[in-house]
Amino acid sequence: MAVLQKRAHREKRRKRVRRKLAGTANRPRLSVYRSNVNIYAQLIDDDAARTLAAADSREVGEAENRTDAARKVGELIARKAKEAGIEVAVFDRGGNKYHGRVAALAEGAREAGLKL
Repeated sequence: MAVLQKRAHREKRRKRVRRKLAGTANRPRLSVYRSNVNIYAQLIDDDAARTLAAADSREVGEAENRTDAARKVGELIARKAKEAGIEVAVFDRGGNKYHGRVAALAEGAREAGLKL
């Protein structure tokens, strides 16, 4: 019961966040999904309903810990964004707190030159 409640609360937060922001071709949405083991990031153009770039912690190889892996994913998604000609994005934390791995991913993306 507690797991279902936790999941429902996160889904409610995710929907609340998504009401307020949307990605365009000029300024796509940087969507973050955090599982227990991995972290995933996508740049999404909501107008055309397509993913422009994606990265995840399985691509970055060995990392010291999960937070370090998240930072590397942020740097990787920023590099892929630059290759696609994207400089600015809207950050969508996906119902998670801006803390820990989610914050590390955002900081990594900023350090690599993506403006959030």
